[in-house]
Amino acid sequence: MTGSKPLLIIAFLFIILCAAIIAATGMGFLKITPVEVIEIMLSRIFGLESGEINPTFPFVVMEVRLPRILTSALVGGGLAVAGAVFQAILLNPLADPYTLGISSGAAFGASLAIILTIFGIVIPAWFSIPVFAFLGAMATLIGVFSLASTDNRLSSNTLILSGVIIAAILSAGIGFIKYLADEQVSIIIFWLMGSFVGRTWTDVITTTAVVLPGLLFILYFARDLNIMALGERTADTLGVETSKVKKMLLVCASLITAICVSVSGIIGFVGLIIPHLLRMILGPDNKVLLPACFLGGATLLLGADTITRAWLPSEIPIGVLTSLIGGPFFCYIFRKKQMALSS
Repeated sequence: MTGSKPLLIIAFLFIILCAAIIAATGMGFLKITPVEVIEIMLSRIFGLESGEINPTFPFVVMEVRLPRILTSALVGGGLAVAGAVFQAILLNPLADPYTLGISSGAAFGASLAIILTIFGIVIPAWFSIPVFAFLGAMATLIGVFSLASTDNRLSSNTLILSGVIIAAILSAGIGFIKYLADEQVSIIIFWLMGSFVGRTWTDVITTTAVVLPGLLFILYFARDLNIMALGERTADTLGVETSKVKKMLLVCASLITAICVSVSGIIGFVGLIIPHLLRMILGPDNKVLLPACFLGGATLLLGADTITRAWLPSEIPIGVLTSLIGGPFFCYIFRKKQMALSS
């Protein structure tokens, strides 16, 4: 795709995301109009009075809804960008941010923190479940790279197989922790299903501090990603240090995934659906695809979270909803790939 069309699509996605944030902020038990939401935001930014607005609305918007909404958007965008990177590096349309077992590592870390709390071991507030989840995810990444270190070029098959092995071990560990939790196992299960309940501005700042710099770092290597799609030999011939770039981008994408999982729990399929859809619309150029994935992923997860929060009679874990959406789509991609291989 050439010309200004990709830029128009990205601008359109940005406008849709901004509109979705404003609309979602007004939805809930207390209905707030988009005009009131914008007025509250502007008054808080510029330190002005919010006029004739109900005095409870600014608190609801700024302290309850907006932190959750922004966190869900950042997590959705981060997972989609990570998914695009994994699919580009591993040359597999079925790859997603959890391919290397990052989700299993985060789940194990969070489960460990929960079981320690259940057993009465006091964990400092600054060393809570999200921190355990993040450390578990990063430890898993180190384990995968260590297992795959015999392959100097870090081939796709070696990385995926290493991820599967580590994830299987961690899944067994999570199962054992669930067994130890006994009657309080529901706490672990709820976290594993993913949720944005109770997100604060601290979560927004933490996620922003990793996701946005990570996106810029990956964008810097967008040209190298495009060349690597031609094959490792071709990329090496054109001056791309394939192994080095691959390792840096995998670490960056995994870091983004780890911070997203640590604040939200396990939310699947966002990193699978969005890159695949936008690649069909925009083409494979990562300079355009990556920012589009961030905006598309942010809008999708924000929409899903708004449905669970404001539309359903009772809130369900968001991971359940994204799985219901992503499962059939995953089957479609798999079937399409099988038909392409057989033809």
